[in-house]
Amino acid sequence: MTSLPAPSAMEEIAGPVDDARFAAIRAAAKPVLLRGQVADWPAVAAARAGDEAIVAYLSREPSIRPVQAIAAPPSEGGRFFYTPDLTRLNFMRGSGRFELFLKDLMSAAAHPQPPAMAVQSEDLPSLLPGFSRDNRLALLPDVAAKIWIGNRIKVGTHYDAKENVACCVAGERRFTLFRPEHIVNLYPGPFELTPAGIPVSMVNPHAPDLAQYPRFAEAAKDAQVGTLQPGDAIYIPYGWWHAVESLSPVSMLVNYWWTPGHPEGIGSPYEALLHAMLCLRHLPPEHKAVWRGIMEYYVFESAGDPSAHLPPHAKGVLGPPSAPLFAQMKEIIRDSL
Repeated sequence: MTSLPAPSAMEEIAGPVDDARFAAIRAAAKPVLLRGQVADWPAVAAARAGDEAIVAYLSREPSIRPVQAIAAPPSEGGRFFYTPDLTRLNFMRGSGRFELFLKDLMSAAAHPQPPAMAVQSEDLPSLLPGFSRDNRLALLPDVAAKIWIGNRIKVGTHYDAKENVACCVAGERRFTLFRPEHIVNLYPGPFELTPAGIPVSMVNPHAPDLAQYPRFAEAAKDAQVGTLQPGDAIYIPYGWWHAVESLSPVSMLVNYWWTPGHPEGIGSPYEALLHAMLCLRHLPPEHKAVWRGIMEYYVFESAGDPSAHLPPHAKGVLGPPSAPLFAQMKEIIRDSL
């Protein structure tokens, strides 16, 4: 292992920002820390009064349904990851009432070496509708919120095929971000077994082993970091890799994922990646080169609209996007399989 230069501080803006400023931030496609964006939330006021106060605030209405929770033993140092042999994950899953999780979280806060524990990515409106009603992000009024709450934990470097605004409610959260093109330097892990639903980086960004993962040094040179306090938010552009550390015994985040510009009914790019690997990855190099050109032409439109020379009635699957067109394409794919 070796030391690396510290990440650079990401851009910060004193919030709250309005819709016009947020549109400009999104257009720049760079991460930005929005200081004070949700400082007026009642939940943030409760969190500033202490851990017991935010737990009491969350417990004021009974949760409507069970939640999924994860936990790892103290020996894992708060890192949700793999076992050393990569045969399984290093944490356990369970389900139960949210109120019981909060009680366990407060009990763990008093322990000198607690297990790592978290409830992650739970749909907030269907869990705590009163919280959702009273704590709203004006920038994204139509996007459903997710709740993340736990103690001092580390989430491996991963990306989301979505734009993201994450709002810190309680405790501190540190985000370390990498541009999408650093995938080659982040050494993604297996597809079949993953802590985050998609492959995560195998590199521990807090103690990188450059003998095993030497290209991470290039990613580290370009890394950006920001620490959120209660009331702050962060904008993470589509596809940016990020590692997340919760730095407090009670740490809570509310985030909003959305995919603007994705037409209704469109297929999943991640599923398309898997299909492309099935069909193309193991072809001879000269055949890969042919299909790379075909994909550039049809999918990435390197020469412009590939249907521009066809009359509208003959465009078929190359026609304008629509839910019926996507349904037709999915049926063709199902038939081909």
